[in-house]
Amino acid sequence: MALRLLAGLLWTLSAIPVQAVLLRLKDRSPERFARTYWAGIRRILGIRVRVQGALSGQRPVLFVANHCSWLDIVTLGSVLPGCFIAKGEVAKWPLIGLIAKLGRTIFVSRNRAGVGRERNELQDRLAAGDNIILFPEGTTSDGTRILPFSTAFLALAEGKDAPWVQPVTLVYDAIDGLPVRRRDRPQISWYGDMTLAPHFAVIGRRRSLHATIILHEPVAPGTYSNRKALSAALEATLSAQAGKLRQGRD
Repeated sequence: MALRLLAGLLWTLSAIPVQAVLLRLKDRSPERFARTYWAGIRRILGIRVRVQGALSGQRPVLFVANHCSWLDIVTLGSVLPGCFIAKGEVAKWPLIGLIAKLGRTIFVSRNRAGVGRERNELQDRLAAGDNIILFPEGTTSDGTRILPFSTAFLALAEGKDAPWVQPVTLVYDAIDGLPVRRRDRPQISWYGDMTLAPHFAVIGRRRSLHATIILHEPVAPGTYSNRKALSAALEATLSAQAGKLRQGRD
């Protein structure tokens, strides 16, 4: 575990100045390097990934994924070309906040006063062609089920300039080479009042973790009459596929 922590720290410290320079460029270099950074962290943690399906050829895209752990940021960040949305307090976390900012994370709060500004920032990012990675459950689950989606998060998928939406299912299906059982999921999922350091210690002692990511067919703007219908369809798709993966069926 200590070696992984040291390797992750050294990799992060070497990546910070590179990303800081790339952020000055007016191209997709920061987005590409963010994927490289997360891929490095993923390898350090021993996470192997199988990806099924293809990334949308459209831009911008709103990637909609299920969420059970901080590991999702590492795993999805190494595959999806986009910016994460995170709660505002993450920006204040030591080192993690800096990493998130360099990754062009969009920070949101639950303060009504900031809703308009945050919505404008999200729309500006989409208008600039940035993809956004969204967890519509609003929080992490215990990994045994997908929590109800909040339709408010999918307001971004409405309007005349609405982005394409690509559902993404993520399930951790093997640990140390063996299928993940129900009792193993608290070691992977990070939810409730769990703190980060002890959870990282548990993961850090494991030899390997395997994740399957399903990139479903993208949904064109206007396919559904409203965001409630879209939310229901996305939730059903991800819940059904996650259930199959947890049972060992593709």
